Parts: sequence; structure tokens; C-alpha cells
Amino acid sequence: MSETRILVVEDEPTIARAVADRLVAEGFAVDTAADGPSAVERARAFGPHLVVLDVMLPGFDGLEVCRRVQAERAVPVLMLTARDDETDLLVGLGVGADDYVTKPFSMRELVARIRAVLRRVERPGVDAAGHGPMRAGPVEVDPRTRRVRRDGREVHLTPTEFDLLACLVRNRGAVLTRAVLLEQVWDWADASGTRVVDSHVKALRRKLGQGLIRTVHGVGYSLEAAQ
Repeated sequence: MSETRILVVEDEPTIARAVADRLVAEGFAVDTAADGPSAVERARAFGPHLVVLDVMLPGFDGLEVCRRVQAERAVPVLMLTARDDETDLLVGLGVGADDYVTKPFSMRELVARIRAVLRRVERPGVDAAGHGPMRAGPVEVDPRTRRVRRDGREVHLTPTEFDLLACLVRNRGAVLTRAVLLEQVWDWADASGTRVVDSHVKALRRKLGQGLIRTVHGVGYSLEAAQ
């Protein structure tokens, strides 16, 4: 079995080296980039299974890197952001990032988040077992191929967007709290990431239409049962 490849995009040499060294020690194959243009080039050449991506980069920023990389291939992206960069965080999640870690962070936390994202991406066979294509109004979700179509037209979703939509479709009609969605989709054991859920729901609405997912204020989200 080939090694899992991770691209680390960070312009601070000390942080980049520390992250790369720890990931190599954890058994990953690692490549690095220090600016926006080289990050896009390395993602294309290296074919990473996951990208660890700093928001602030020379050339062009991590948000643009995320857009360009996701436009070519639905690779999971874990963003690194300063603790007070809430706007960058929400925009980053909106352009296709799957998760985030705020600086300063521990290597243990970073590795745990990386492994959680990779588990989600690697488990489609479990989610697909016993499930053919599922319909939610004009939207069709196929767990086996991990493809989504609206009115017959294929819609590009990131891995986490797909998992969130599939979870809502499987439980259509039920109201799922943010804590439940964090546990089932993100493998988070706590409810500290409500912004992550909200941002991904916004991304799904932007791509699939506003009427599919209902907000239950103060609770969570529901996908309408009547189809």
C-alpha cells in the first residue's frame, strides 16, 4: 500500500519544517511549498491525499490556493489560521476547506485532525454499503461513486461537503444538531466547531439551492422529508 501523501503549505520555515518532520515521523510522505503559486504546482505534481494550508502566503493567499486546487481535484484541505482571523476562517471553509486548526497549535492536535479528515475520505465503502443512489427532491446522491447531481447535472462537492449532504439525506426529515453532525461527519467528540458546520451548510446551499436544507434555529439542520 502506498504512503499517504500530505502537502504542507507554510511560508514560515520553522513551522513548515516542524510540521513536515512530525508528519514524516507519523508515517506520511510529505512535500512542502512556501507560496501560493508553488503550492498549486506542487499539488498538481505531488498528488497529495491532503493539503495542510496556511491562510497567509506570498504570491497569493491560501484561500486562492484552495480555490485553484479544489477546481482541479477534490483533495481535502486543512487550513492553518491565526486565532483572530475569523473572517479568513469562514471564507476558507466556504471555498472548500474541510477543517481548520488555529495558531498556535500542538502537533498532537494537528495530527489528530489530519487523521480524522483522512478517515472520512477513506470510508466511502462503509457509507456506501447497502445504499444505492439517494434522492432529495432534485438532488441525487450516490454513495458508491461519491457523486451528486441536481436536475441531472453533476455538482462538484468537496469530500466533507459530500459527507455532510449524505448524512442529511440518510436522516431526511430528522433534525440533526450541530453536535451530532460534528460527531458523524467530522469525527469530533465535542461541540466546539459549530462554525465549521454552519459554513459547510452555506456552501451546500450555494451549490445546490437554498430550499433543500432547513435551519432549525437554536438546534441544527434538517433535510426535508417530502420528496
